[in-house]
Amino acid sequence: MDKPKKSVRRKTSGVTIDEVAALAGVSPMTVSRAINQGKVRDVTRERVMRAVRELGYTPNLAASSLAAAQHTRIALIYTNPSGAYLRELLVGLLRVASSAAIQLVIHYWDNFDPEAERSAARALGGRVDGVILPPPLCESQAAVTELVNAGIPVVAIASGHLRDDLSCVRIDDFHAGKEMAEHLIQHGHRRIGFIRGRSDLSASARRYDGFATALHEAGLQVEPGLVEQGDYTYRSGLAAAEKLLSQRRPPTAIFASNDDMAAAAISVAHRRGLEVPRDLSVVGFDDTSAATTVWPELTTLHQPIAAMADAAIDILLRTIRRKGDDTRVLTDHVMPHRLVVRDSVARPPKR
Repeated sequence: MDKPKKSVRRKTSGVTIDEVAALAGVSPMTVSRAINQGKVRDVTRERVMRAVRELGYTPNLAASSLAAAQHTRIALIYTNPSGAYLRELLVGLLRVASSAAIQLVIHYWDNFDPEAERSAARALGGRVDGVILPPPLCESQAAVTELVNAGIPVVAIASGHLRDDLSCVRIDDFHAGKEMAEHLIQHGHRRIGFIRGRSDLSASARRYDGFATALHEAGLQVEPGLVEQGDYTYRSGLAAAEKLLSQRRPPTAIFASNDDMAAAAISVAHRRGLEVPRDLSVVGFDDTSAATTVWPELTTLHQPIAAMADAAIDILLRTIRRKGDDTRVLTDHVMPHRLVVRDSVARPPKR
């Protein structure tokens, strides 16, 4: 039986959540959940919102965020080697976590093997309402399977490998890689070096496939000696660029699969006395802060990392609120990318 409504006196200094709770005949926590779309009965929510309108209550955002955080916990699990990528991701997550009144829990899994990932994923059961997996964990079979089996909604960020048991937020890596390669070809480059990303990520493969397709359509061949393996770290970019530029006929342009490795390629070029872009053009991928902290600033492919984090939390919240429904709705959310032209590309030098 619903509690009887109590009379309350309006205060000129502002209405409190306790007054709304008293008028609606519920607890302050129930008022918070009703306002923040938490789990309450429809009849209770309507009674709370009627009291809100009657009293002219304006929620205190900080207080409501704190209250909602007590029952909506989303975990970010990361082991990404790129600090620039992680910063962009956290900016998006922290912004939307604050506005959506959720508690963000951050876990760092440092080089876990599959069994350690399974164990860590099991430990999350019952402690969080949803999980966000950025690369490379977005494609961890062990972690995803354990989380899904525990009934925890999961959203993968930047995965090119679509699964039928989790949602995904990504860009079209194939067309992004193709567009960047076409940009270099349009500037007259025919010998283009490519630094691949991590071999265990499907997004890396799709970027390379886009690059190779652009060359093929332009009547060019992918020369095996112009492709080097990286792992998205600056150090791997240094090693790859050294190999590319040590060749008897080095490339006139280098396309690195992320900005960190592209920045490393510029560093190697400078060390060798090459001027970018006069002697060597260099392009990256992601458009992180690394793209504008090098000289010259990088032409790169903008991946909206912060906005992808926003979308991931939005998908999780909608999934959590649907929990208990008979139908599970999975989302493949493809976000737009764009080419950002800066100062690191020019026509190849005459040799």
